[in-house]
Amino acid sequence: MTSDTRGAFGRIGIWSGALHRSRADDAGKAAITQAVTELEDLGYGTLWIGGSPSPEDAAAVVDATRSITVATGILSIWDHPAADVAARIARLGADARGRLVLGLGVSHGPMVPQYAKPYSAMVAYLDALDSATPPVDPGHRVLAALGPKMLKLAAGRALGAHPYLVTTEHTAEAREALGPDALLAPELSVVLDTDLDRARTTARTMLAMYLQLPNYTDNLLRLGFAESDFEDGGSIRLLDALFALGDAEQVRTRAGQYLDAGADHVALQVLTADQGGAGLPRAEWRALAAAFGDEL
Repeated sequence: MTSDTRGAFGRIGIWSGALHRSRADDAGKAAITQAVTELEDLGYGTLWIGGSPSPEDAAAVVDATRSITVATGILSIWDHPAADVAARIARLGADARGRLVLGLGVSHGPMVPQYAKPYSAMVAYLDALDSATPPVDPGHRVLAALGPKMLKLAAGRALGAHPYLVTTEHTAEAREALGPDALLAPELSVVLDTDLDRARTTARTMLAMYLQLPNYTDNLLRLGFAESDFEDGGSIRLLDALFALGDAEQVRTRAGQYLDAGADHVALQVLTADQGGAGLPRAEWRALAAAFGDEL
């Protein structure tokens, strides 16, 4: 990966599942536009549209911003045919295409009726993107990779990897698997709350769904956690390894640990007690931008 690529992503980005204009009413669309404009002005390097976005969601955020990198985090290959995705990207202007990164993932068996042979399905999807007219540049796509095979694929067929719900230990292992040149951009969930008991409750609310998905639990077991760590919404050991809990300075410290472990970029997902990751926590985004300062 070149220094220009690192510069395009920045060190710190924002990951949000609330940036889906396709699911919003007129007021919601206006709020999203205001939010992404502010995030760009705050200096974040990349906006990650979370929660299985569509190509239209990505195009809308690109159109609402000027220069920031916009990435899907993560577009499900089962929901959007490769030919349709390539055609939608092709309709963007040259500058917009240059700022859009297509984050791709195989989702999860319990969530996808047609789920089968996920690795082979991803290879076939990448082949289809390569053979589209025009093709989707491998340098403008990343894969939601957790295990060694998908990480190797991310290094060989994409710009790199965007792992979700991972520890710093996984980040170090992923860097080794990817090699030195591929992008590594893990997501890190954040609860800005100095009451740790309350912060852990918020984190457990978000974590509950993911502890039902084998892709994540199997990965955590590989990293040395036990089945007992998944009980009662997650052990303190598990929560402290997966989340940044506390004030903005604590978040800055935790993000730095991922960067030190080999990440090029960390995508922060802010969780709130009232909305989880579903809202637009603009006050929290501002507080984090102030804490990171020039590190963004």
